[in-house]
Amino acid sequence: MATSGKLAGEANAPEEKSKPAAKGKKKPAKRYWEPEKFEDVMINKTPLERSQGEKPERWEVENKVQQHRFSQSAKSKDVFFGPAPLPETRVKRFQRGEKFKLKGRQTGALRELVKRATKNAELASQQTARCDLLLPETQGFIEPDEGEETSYITQRDIQDEVDITSASKSFELDLNQFGPYRVDYTRTGRHLLLGGTRGHVAAFDWVTKSLMCEMNVMETVKDIKWLHTEAMFAVAQLHWVYVYDSQGIELHCLKRFHNITRMEFLPYHFLLATASSSGFLQYLDVSIGKEISTICTKGGSLQTMCTNPYNAIVNLGHHNGSVTMWTPTMKEPLVKMICHRGAVRSVAVERTGTYMATSGLDHKLRVWDVRTYRPLHSYVLSSGASNLDFSHRSLLAATCGNVVQVYKDTHLGVGRPYLTHVSPHHAHSLQFCPYEDVLGLGHGNGFTSLLVPGAGEPNFDALEANPLRSKKQRQEWEVKALLEKIQPELITLDPAMLSKVDTASFETKYAERVQRLGFDPKAPQKFEPRYRTKGRSSTANRELRKRIVAGTQKRETIKASMEEKQKKQREKIQSNQTEAKGGALQRFKK
Repeated sequence: MATSGKLAGEANAPEEKSKPAAKGKKKPAKRYWEPEKFEDVMINKTPLERSQGEKPERWEVENKVQQHRFSQSAKSKDVFFGPAPLPETRVKRFQRGEKFKLKGRQTGALRELVKRATKNAELASQQTARCDLLLPETQGFIEPDEGEETSYITQRDIQDEVDITSASKSFELDLNQFGPYRVDYTRTGRHLLLGGTRGHVAAFDWVTKSLMCEMNVMETVKDIKWLHTEAMFAVAQLHWVYVYDSQGIELHCLKRFHNITRMEFLPYHFLLATASSSGFLQYLDVSIGKEISTICTKGGSLQTMCTNPYNAIVNLGHHNGSVTMWTPTMKEPLVKMICHRGAVRSVAVERTGTYMATSGLDHKLRVWDVRTYRPLHSYVLSSGASNLDFSHRSLLAATCGNVVQVYKDTHLGVGRPYLTHVSPHHAHSLQFCPYEDVLGLGHGNGFTSLLVPGAGEPNFDALEANPLRSKKQRQEWEVKALLEKIQPELITLDPAMLSKVDTASFETKYAERVQRLGFDPKAPQKFEPRYRTKGRSSTANRELRKRIVAGTQKRETIKASMEEKQKKQREKIQSNQTEAKGGALQRFKK
């Protein structure tokens, strides 16, 4: 603010003549992002940094001003100013991978890029840890009284204790003409697909019990599978694979997929993986309708198949007791494990990709650690498990004839099952419903929906899989999913390797350089004698000069190696003499 008078210390100071302004130079215009006061505090940048970077928007400056004013007033009133500190264990739970270590050889631009990415990752993990407190829903397991076993609790007892909405999720469909049935839920857990062996196919919303389509394909149905949305599903029939829409209209007939017995869908890659009775593993990209890979497993008829949700690896069970892991880009299995002495009947992998459960004809149920490929625990079942499936909360369901057993914490070792249900008919397939405490069971007489408290994930990500989404939201999600589609070449055992820098060795880089140039730049040049007159460049003289030069180079090499050897011997003798100059008892040292 300008003043008319002078300061006290400047009363007797001689007046200085104002210098005339330089011609051709104008004062820079004042911009809206340059406030008069608290410039550095409001924008959190120095003028030099602000001039080098991007100019902030006007709303950013206004927000900074409001935050500064609020912080100044809050600091004077609030004793515990600022956000509450977060425990490191909670933040670490939401971190993905390890921090990237910078090296001195990296350029400045790369270092800034890595620092910015690391800072954003830390901020994301902290915000996720804070928002985790806003998720009030928790999984609810059965809490028995002292001396009570939960395995004796029946479905009737559970229905009597839960609310009406939860009790309505337990129902049974009597379909005794076209069974046994295979079941499949969508990723949102809202829609259910049933496929009878005698050709009956039905799709409906099992929550509202509204039927979407129902038909009879007049052929044997071997397997069914939803695709990326509830608008399309695939049916493996007697000879080929058919694709239908939600109204039951046939869209495609895939004649290259012959005698398919099992199917799995990879949602992030838009791949339909199929296993045939002739031992072939095939991949179909449903986004472009093209077969991208055909692999001969050389393992006979394939009747057991599952996917690892963590890394999209396809696991196949074989009649010789082995389990193999496959990717669409490899013609040989990545891993081959001998799991049972007899044929493998079923395979299931946990949601986190850490544990795998297998069952075989030897009546054993084994839980494996996929990280080390070693067994953790082995359970002996009366008749062997024909179907296995993991829930979102790591509950393991197994069918033994007409008995359904649900185990809790199988990787820690359990003696009794968590729940047991006896069905009047032989179980043919089962699957946990995502985000619900429901287990779907397909048997010879239809379908049964069982209540399993604590099986489902109570909190869902609406951007990932929203059970309550509308038709418009589904269409928008489908477009975004196609834009974020992952290529099949990126399927690996360890997905964390994709975010790491491939630091090739010096030898690899040098070999690539030699291959690119066509010659070795560091190789010694070949000696070529120059031409001499008066008959001194005859063939004999030229060869003699070549031998003389080669002998000289060889002598220099031998001389250098001998000098290095003598130097090491002298250093060794000096070190022995230094040790010998110890105390009187040094000679007794061993």
